[in-house]
Amino acid sequence: MSAIPEAYWKMVAPLVERARVLLEDDESLHPIAFVGSSEKRTIKIVVLNTADGDVQDTSAEQVRQAAYREDADFVFTVMEAWGLPPDKVGKYQEILEQYGSIEASPYAVDFVSFALETVRGSWVAQAPLKPKGISKRKKTFAEPRFRLVTESVQGFAALLPQPGERSDGDGVLH
Repeated sequence: MSAIPEAYWKMVAPLVERARVLLEDDESLHPIAFVGSSEKRTIKIVVLNTADGDVQDTSAEQVRQAAYREDADFVFTVMEAWGLPPDKVGKYQEILEQYGSIEASPYAVDFVSFALETVRGSWVAQAPLKPKGISKRKKTFAEPRFRLVTESVQGFAALLPQPGERSDGDGVLH
């Protein structure tokens, strides 16, 4: 597991903590992308539209355009999602057939999904949501464990400008 480069981590760590605070304060965690430049130390926000399962099309294109405009060298996405526990992943298709969706199944697990795409690589983490204390409504999550993604990623990925598209051409990380 390769660690996130420190310059990027310094910019995204407060965003992870903000997500935790929102959930612990019983707020909704809206799907969002933070488009940033480590060189300029700037971050722009793009709210993602997931209402129609649109995150891979229109929202992804909006993030790509913002990344190009900002000459971004990273995109950090945060969203609540649901999935299967590790012991049920192999039964994904069977669960879909029986329940119609993962969310409708009794096996669904709520979590916060984090993805950091940089010019140096991509890292992802999924932190399961759990009740905060004895609360039935307030949630929290443990420190997410990011892993370097080396395999080809499909869907909401490839959000940064390609090296030839960058205005400075180098994507230097300070």
